[in-house]
Amino acid sequence: MKAQGFRALLASKTLAAGRKAGYWLDIVKYVAVAVAAAVVTLAAVNLTPESRVIRTIVPHRFDATDPQFVQSMSSYSQGQISGQNAVQTLVNGDEIFPAMLQAIGTARSSIDMETYIYWSGSVGYQFAAALAAKAREGVEVRVLVDWLGSLPFDENLIHIMTGAGVRFQRYRPIHWYTLDRVNNRTHRKLLIVDGRVAFTGGVGIADNWLGDARNPNEWRDTHYRIEGPSVGAFQAAFAENWLETAGETLQGEKFYPPPQPAGALSAQLVLSSQPNGSENMELMMLAAIAAAKDHLRIGMAYFVPDEIALQQILDARKRGVAVDVIVPNSLTDVPIVRKGSRHFWGELLEAGVRIYEFQPTMYHPKLLIVDDVWASFGSTNLDERSLRLNDEASLNVYGRDFAQTQIDLFDEDLKRSRQISLAEWQARPLTEKVTDWLASKLHTQL
Repeated sequence: MKAQGFRALLASKTLAAGRKAGYWLDIVKYVAVAVAAAVVTLAAVNLTPESRVIRTIVPHRFDATDPQFVQSMSSYSQGQISGQNAVQTLVNGDEIFPAMLQAIGTARSSIDMETYIYWSGSVGYQFAAALAAKAREGVEVRVLVDWLGSLPFDENLIHIMTGAGVRFQRYRPIHWYTLDRVNNRTHRKLLIVDGRVAFTGGVGIADNWLGDARNPNEWRDTHYRIEGPSVGAFQAAFAENWLETAGETLQGEKFYPPPQPAGALSAQLVLSSQPNGSENMELMMLAAIAAAKDHLRIGMAYFVPDEIALQQILDARKRGVAVDVIVPNSLTDVPIVRKGSRHFWGELLEAGVRIYEFQPTMYHPKLLIVDDVWASFGSTNLDERSLRLNDEASLNVYGRDFAQTQIDLFDEDLKRSRQISLAEWQARPLTEKVTDWLASKLHTQL
């Protein structure tokens, strides 16, 4: 009897333990399901593109030489055009980094820098040391880097800056309350010194851009030094992102000194930003393509036009506009973008668009030239990530002499590029065609 009672008690305890274990197993399952649902929801929120504001191409009404083009650009791109600017073209790291560091060294009151890429290495250290030195002199220095783009960043570089008084912030770091905006980054490349000198273009703060594009370790890129009334727009662009990140409003003559004439160029800074405002940049690019009469030149690190942009380029070809496009070759830093881009080349090549792959190294400029009168450059690529997801900044410059400088540079890059024929594109191996097609399905994220 005692043995039977013991067995009954043991069975009872085993049953209770089993029920308790089953209870906790159910809890774990419910939590796992909830977590999975949350992950799927957040992925859907971040990966589902916003509804399109622009649903059709911009019709060709006038050429880029027509005063109506200037007037329209100023109106629907929400970027004020200012005159009396000077813009210096800087080619590759050998010219770009010394010019930026020299401007930092001359700062007297304020330095504001915003960039997507700030990586560890000799360039990162040079900038950290230069910015720290000016902060010690009493110059107000603010540095804003994108949280995602600056992940390969030595924390010691931050300590060098912040220890000297530099105000350092990361744009949109991951928090539970920002998970719905993980996919919206700042891709802007801005440096503003004393509110009087600005830099923009394609370059990040990293050793990849050192040199003169002589080999695969020296990326090809262009940056620009700007003086004149348009610098105030660069300061305002930085102030917009700084306010969101740091909660500080930048005001006063230290940031916005009275504008002074510096040259003869008319210029317009166009911004895109999320969660709204991205259509300004897209409309600007489409309208520029629509205004081409003779020749359209496109130099893009990441060239994945959506259906509307694709049709806009094809419409230019129907009007007899010559179209040349330079993109990276297999040395690109984001192979999936190249594959996604190549899937769409068929229609372009059939229409007579000339596509070239730059050969010596990674090709990283973002340049659009319309005829011989207008050029646009900055951080914006002709892809959906730039036009619908990122915060971007591009400067449009009006002037034949400046446009010719960009054309000459574009032509030099053409000499170091290889043209892709329709026959070559059609003869790709089946495996490449399939993987290109698969990559193209991610076009809203590329």
